[in-house]
Amino acid sequence: MSSVTDRESILELQNPIGMDGIEFIEFTTSRPQALGGVLERMGFRPIARHRSREVELYRQGGMNIVINSQAADIPRTVVPIERPIISALAIRVRDADAAFSRALDLGAWEIPARAQALELNIPGIHGVGESLIYFIDRYDEFSIFDIDFRAIPGVDPNPPAIEGLNFFGIVQYVGVERTDDWSEFYSQIFGFTPIPDEVRFGIMPRGLLLRSPCRKFYLQLIEPEGAAQYAPMEEHLQRIGFGTPDVIAASAELEKRGIEFLATDKVRTTERGALTKAILGGVMFELVHAEPDSSDRSVSQS
Repeated sequence: MSSVTDRESILELQNPIGMDGIEFIEFTTSRPQALGGVLERMGFRPIARHRSREVELYRQGGMNIVINSQAADIPRTVVPIERPIISALAIRVRDADAAFSRALDLGAWEIPARAQALELNIPGIHGVGESLIYFIDRYDEFSIFDIDFRAIPGVDPNPPAIEGLNFFGIVQYVGVERTDDWSEFYSQIFGFTPIPDEVRFGIMPRGLLLRSPCRKFYLQLIEPEGAAQYAPMEEHLQRIGFGTPDVIAASAELEKRGIEFLATDKVRTTERGALTKAILGGVMFELVHAEPDSSDRSVSQS
């Protein structure tokens, strides 16, 4: 019979930083109102604004999306342009400082501290392209948003999710023959594990799926194919996947709100998934069938 210490050791190996899901995903753009309008059509609501920066918080159910239009103040980060770019991923962890130290020990690049007076200094590292990865250990009854943001008066701070929408995964475009490099990065630092190729769901199976150690979300690494292999391409976070137990109902509700979905010979809405048309120069979202509170989600995004 294994001891409590043995079980804790196994859990530590499986989830080395105590990951517990996504706290927020950040977009950077010089047109925050335009992107905000898109997010509202997707069911999000603006609920708070940053105390000192041009940053606004949108929420739906348990999901937080941040829109950042502040001029970049550290090198090798996203500069606001009209086209919205996924610029940061904030991960919930057991101990932010410990997770940060582990990442640095394994070769990650540190983000310089930039908190102002009375603001939290959130540790983080550089991710793919010019994106950032933050480590958050304040997310239960007391969160980072309680300190760094001011609530918008009269707004419900917890707007309900449309058809149970939740963060399901993020698609990352990588360079030719770079999948193994990024798989190792996410596995070594965070504890992500590859999903077998035969485990496929969604409407366009492609790329390598990595499951988070907390089993609450996925990353999908996609290399260019065909002629795209020879075209200039920067590695980047490409889009967000939302899980829902009823893709058909969720897409129908979103269509009523003005969101259009692709409908071609190869890509169309089914009970397995759906993909929105590109908005604002390239912003896309994906719906993926996922039962609520599933501990073994599998997603196919492309």
